[in-house]
Order: sequence, then structure tokens, then C-alpha cells
Amino acid sequence: MQIYYKKRRWKWMLFALAAAIIVVSLWYTNRLVREIAMDERQNIRIWANAIRQKAELVNYTTRFFEQIREEEQKRAEILATAYRNFMSEDQSQSLEFYRRIMEMNTTIPVILTFGDSIITSYRNIDDPEIENTKFMTDSLKVEFSTFDPIRINYTGSDYGLLYFKESKIYTELRTVLDDLILSFFSEVAGNSASVPVVITDSTRQNIFESGNVDKEKLDDPEYVKSFVDEMAEENDPIEIELPEVGKTYIFYMDSDLLTQIMYYPYVQFMIIGLFLFIAYLLFSMARKAEQNLVWIGMSKETAHQLGTPLSSLMAWLELLKMKGIEYEGIKEMEKDINRLEIITDRFSKIGSPANLEIHNVIDVIYDSVDYLKPRTSSKINYNISPAAKTKVLVPLNKHLFEWVIENLCKNAVDAMNSVGSIFINIMDEEKQVVIDVRDTGKGIHKSHFKSIFNPGYTSKKRGWGLGLSLSKRIIHDYHKGKIFVRSSVINSGTVIRIVLKK
Repeated sequence: MQIYYKKRRWKWMLFALAAAIIVVSLWYTNRLVREIAMDERQNIRIWANAIRQKAELVNYTTRFFEQIREEEQKRAEILATAYRNFMSEDQSQSLEFYRRIMEMNTTIPVILTFGDSIITSYRNIDDPEIENTKFMTDSLKVEFSTFDPIRINYTGSDYGLLYFKESKIYTELRTVLDDLILSFFSEVAGNSASVPVVITDSTRQNIFESGNVDKEKLDDPEYVKSFVDEMAEENDPIEIELPEVGKTYIFYMDSDLLTQIMYYPYVQFMIIGLFLFIAYLLFSMARKAEQNLVWIGMSKETAHQLGTPLSSLMAWLELLKMKGIEYEGIKEMEKDINRLEIITDRFSKIGSPANLEIHNVIDVIYDSVDYLKPRTSSKINYNISPAAKTKVLVPLNKHLFEWVIENLCKNAVDAMNSVGSIFINIMDEEKQVVIDVRDTGKGIHKSHFKSIFNPGYTSKKRGWGLGLSLSKRIIHDYHKGKIFVRSSVINSGTVIRIVLKK
């Protein structure tokens, strides 16, 4: 029994060591993950702040362009005034002043007409066809439709119109602004932090741009809604106002790398646990296989060793009978020799294929108890239920099953110190037969319910701890049944249950 206490202690020590290794490994891994996660989140915060700053820069640039646009419109109005006054002033100094104003316009494209459409002059227009154009064509009117033309009243009822449009510099600047907005979207979507990003309009349904996400799934409106909600739950969206686009939202979430790193400790724990479980199974299978080989080898060798003296005893017994010697002990000797034959047969069957035949289990149990009664204390009472004439047919290996009943009864006798009662109750159910063997002995502690069936486990000073182990093998391996401690109360008794398939 000491070997199992030591074995249990070593198991707990190894379990504690494995748990300590796992805890330390997970703690260190979690620490690394937290540090990497903090760096990753810091990068995401830096990226988000950079997005906000760039959005402010885009908006500032937009406002600056609007101011330029307003200034150009004011300059166009000044030009119109200069043209009007140039046509109406008589003083040479004033005319020279207005002429200089008109000549200083080197950026704003203008066309001056007499009436609604007769072109009288133009300036800062790159189109070479303008020289041959005498009237404001529809295409020119469309080209100069950004601003309303300024009316210039001449003398009398005569008037003219000053058509103007954005300057070439402003057009180039506006192209730069458009490119800036487009590059803003692309840079946000294709960020270096590998952050999944979705840029939507104010409704949060129409997507302008996306990055680091599966774009095929974004074609599904329901998926877009759930995905955007998931991102908004993880991080507050960045709200920005962009020119010609209006209010937009930038939704983002942790990168896939960060998510994988966060789940890595749990995956590691599962892998370590799976490895330990597989290792335990392999070692257990190897240990059981080794035990089986030892059992089989020991049983075969025992049967072999018993065979030679048993043959001699049988020969001597026959010789005594032939000489006509009458001795009352000869019959008992014959019974014991027959019993030794059965025991030898039992040992020889260990490791051999199971040979099950239909037997009345009640008769087998009664025969086993009848053999034990004269060989145990007279203070032991045997009680078997139901009566001997009852039939319950079960496929059995009779000699091996008798061995199980004898082992259980002998253990019960030892547990009761040869004083008490043994109750054997056979219950015939639909698909199985249940046999309860109950004694009135000292009982078994609950923590030892499984250990008592291990080889070598014994509470007796001179016991080998093999009886219950052999019984378990006979029931499990040969009869495909079950044997276990159903219940036990200290100083009151134990019930061991056998379940056999019909």
C-alpha cells in the first residue's frame, strides 16, 4: 500500500511542477503580450492623432483656397470697375491708372464683350482658338460659368459683360487639394500600423475607402453594419469634416497581429495541455501494456510451476487408492487436488482469448460460496439472494468468474476480521445482471475507491494486492463488464458491484 501513497505523492508533485511551469510560462508570455499590445495600441493612438492632424491640415488648406477664391473674385470685380471707368473717364491720369490695373492682371482669365456676346478683348487665355473667335460661344459660356459675369455700363444704353473664371494657379491648387483628399483616404486605409480601417459618410453605411479588411465582404450591407458596429464598440470613430465630402467617420480596430498576440497565451495553454494529456495517455497505455505482459507472464509461469507437483500429487493419490488404503482425509485431499487443477487452469487462461459459455450465474455463485464456507471462519454468515433454484443465464468463463467471487468474499472476510456477514444480491435486469457483494467490515475511504483495484494495493501486512486487480481484469477484459465500489461507510461495511452484460 505504501507504493500507492508514494505514487500519489509523486503524481501530485509532478502535477504541481507542471502547473508551476505552465503558470510561469503563461505569466511571462502574458507579460510580453501586454508589452507588445501596449506598443501596438500606442502606435494606433499615434496613427489616430496623425489622422486628426492631417484632417485639420486638409481643412485648413481648403479654407485657404476658399480665401484665394474670394480674393480672385474681388480682383475680378476690381478689374470690371477698371474696365468700366476706363471707358467712361476722360482724364489721362485716371485712364493710365485703370490701364495699368488691367495690364497687371496676369493670372485671372477674362473676356470682355460688347453687349451679350461680341468679344472685344480677352486676357490670360491659353486657348489659341480664342484669336479667331468673335462671339461668346456656348462652350465659352460654360467654361466661364463658375462666376456670374460682371455688367459694365458704358455711355448711353451701351453695356458690356466681363466674363472671368478661376486663375490657372488656383485651378492647379484645387487639383492639389483634390489629390490631397484622395491621398488622405488612401493613406488612412493603407496605414503602416496594419490597422483595419473603414471610412464612411455621415450615415455610416456608404464606404468611401477601406484597408486591411476583406473587401469582398464589404459588398454585403448587413455585414458592413455589423462590422462597423463592432469597430465602433472597440474604438470611438474619428469624426472629421472634409471639403466636398462633408462629415465622415473613420472606424478602426486592433490589428490582426495584436488580436493574435492577445489570444496566443490561451492557444499556448491549450497546446501545452493537449501535449500533457497525450503524453499522459501514452505513458498510461505503455504502463498498462507492460503490466499486462507482466500479469500474463506471471500467470503462465505460475500455471507451469504448479503443473509438475500437481501431477505428482494426482499420481500419489491414485497409488493410495490402488493399494486400498482407507483414510478419511483422502476425499478432502482429492477435493484440494481438484481445486488446484482449477487454479492452474485459471492461471493458464490469463492472457488467452476469452471463452464464454452460457451459465446460470446464481448456481456459479452458490458453488463458489459452498466451497468457501468450510474454509473460512464459522463466524461468517453468507446470505445469497435470490434462492438457488432461480435461473439467471449469463455468458461466463466459469472458472475465472468463480475466482472473482472467491476474491471478493476473501477480502470481505479479512475486512471483518473473520466475524460478520456477507450479503450477495443478484439483480436480473433487462440487458444486464447486477451483483452486489456487501460486507459488514471496516469500510474503505472514498479516496481509495479506485486504488483498491490497482496491482499491489493492499491494507494487509502480508497481502500482495493482486486479488482485486485480477478480479477487475477478469470482469473488464474477459467479460466486458464493470466492477467498482458502489458505496462504503467506515466501520459499517462496503458494497462492491459487478455488472455483466446478458
